[in-house]
Parts: sequence; structure tokens; C-alpha cells
Amino acid sequence: MRMVEILNLKKFNNNRSMNQKLNKPLKLLKKILTDLETQPLRRSTRERHEPERYGFLVTTHGDVILVDQDEPKTYQEAVSSPDSEKWLEAMRSKMDSMLVNQVWTLVEPPEGIKPVGCKWVFKKKTNIDGNVQMTYKGRLVAKGFRQIQGVDYDPTFSPIVMFKSIRILLSVAAFHDYEIWQMDVKTAFLNGKLEEDVYMTQPEGFVAPGNAGNVCKLQRSIYGLKQASRSWNLHFNDAIEEFGFIKNEDEPCVYTKISGSIVSFIILYVDDILIIGNDIPTL
Repeated sequence: MRMVEILNLKKFNNNRSMNQKLNKPLKLLKKILTDLETQPLRRSTRERHEPERYGFLVTTHGDVILVDQDEPKTYQEAVSSPDSEKWLEAMRSKMDSMLVNQVWTLVEPPEGIKPVGCKWVFKKKTNIDGNVQMTYKGRLVAKGFRQIQGVDYDPTFSPIVMFKSIRILLSVAAFHDYEIWQMDVKTAFLNGKLEEDVYMTQPEGFVAPGNAGNVCKLQRSIYGLKQASRSWNLHFNDAIEEFGFIKNEDEPCVYTKISGSIVSFIILYVDDILIIGNDIPTL
């Protein structure tokens, strides 16, 4: 009986000691919370400024020239700006490219169909070749955010090559001294054929005379559509397989062609293509 009382007493002392240890940090935490509640909120005194949207150009002498790159946001701003002729020329060039590629046909608006809108996107691009040059670009973009899934598009997934695959093939090319070529496909998305019926309003500033009420029935994908990247990828895959290239099962954007001692690789990253091989005429 005496032993039990001693054990209970030790247990009580241990619990008391533990409670005292826990009470100290709890009291400290309570004091910190009380101080925070009584103190006023601290607000930043830093002055906020909008970023200066200027691009930097470097001359052959190492001088830095500031060039205003304030691009117009709408068609009306473009045609009323001091560089209106250059913007109009950029838009005409884009429209000519679309006419050549037969991107759409003008049709009467079908009943119950709400066409997708479109807008012009403007960009100034700079080149540094010893001289300061400015290139004006105009791109027609569909308002794909207005597309309805199941009506205007279904699948949208489009694969791209993994960077580790590019590194592996570049290592192979360096080891075997293969040729490496790079190319960029202009207006790549215009090559993709649409499987769905998609209708778009006529571009602002380029409405067909006498057919202002008509809409564009898209035959090919354009920038902004949900399925644009997928349509281009499928078209590229069909075209490249006609040349005897085989798609890698684990890396769908890497294609291989082996003919005797001639080896060729093609790597696709959206609209950029990397060509690797050991025979220049084949490339």
C-alpha cells in the first residue's frame, strides 16, 4: 500500500511538472496574440508605379536607345495612330495569307448559330543587325473563349516534345557529328483542317462589300480557337508520315526515318521544327 502511494505521488509530481512546462509557452503565445490585437495594422508606404512599357535596343556602338513599343489595342487605335499605314499593311499581308490558304468561305449565317467573334492583335518586333529596325505585325485571333464545348470543339489536347528528348537527340547528334537544322513554320495553325463546323464574324476593317451580313465558315484553324494547336499537330503528323517517318510511341513529337545508313530525326515543338540527320540531301 505504501508503494502505491509513493508511485501515485511521483506520477502527480510528474504531471504537475509537465503542466508547468506547457503553461510557459502558452502564456507567451497568449501575450503575443494580445499585443497583435492591440497594435494598429502596419501598411506598406512603398509608392506604386505602373511599369514603363518600353523596349531596349542596343546599337553597334553599345548605346542603349529607348523605343516606345506602345502597340494599339484595337483596330480603331491602329488606323488612327501615326503608324496607321504600317499597321494596315501588316493586316493586308495577313489577310492575303489567309486567302491563299483558303481559311474560310463566306456563307449566310445558319439559323440558331452564334458566330465566334475575332479581333486584331498588334505587335512591334525589333531586329538588331547593326541598324535599328521595327517590324509591324498584325494577327487575326478568334475569340475562342466564346466557343461551346461539344458544339464548336471536342478534344483540344496537343502533345509537345519533352526537353529531355531534345537533349538526348542533341547529344546523339553531337556524338555522331550529325547535321542539325532548325526551322519555324509561318502561319502554322492555318495548315490545320477543322473537323467541326465553326462560324466566325468577318474581320473588322475587311468586311466583304455587299456581304456584310455573311459570316466566315472556317475551313482551317486560326489562332485563338480551342482546337487550333491540335488541328495543326494532326495535319503535321499525317503529312510527315507520308515521307516515311515513324512516330515514336513514347514521345509523339519525335519522328524517325532510317533508310540503310541514312538516319533522320524530326522534333516538333508547336510550330518549331528541329531536323537532325547524317545526310544533307535527305534533310
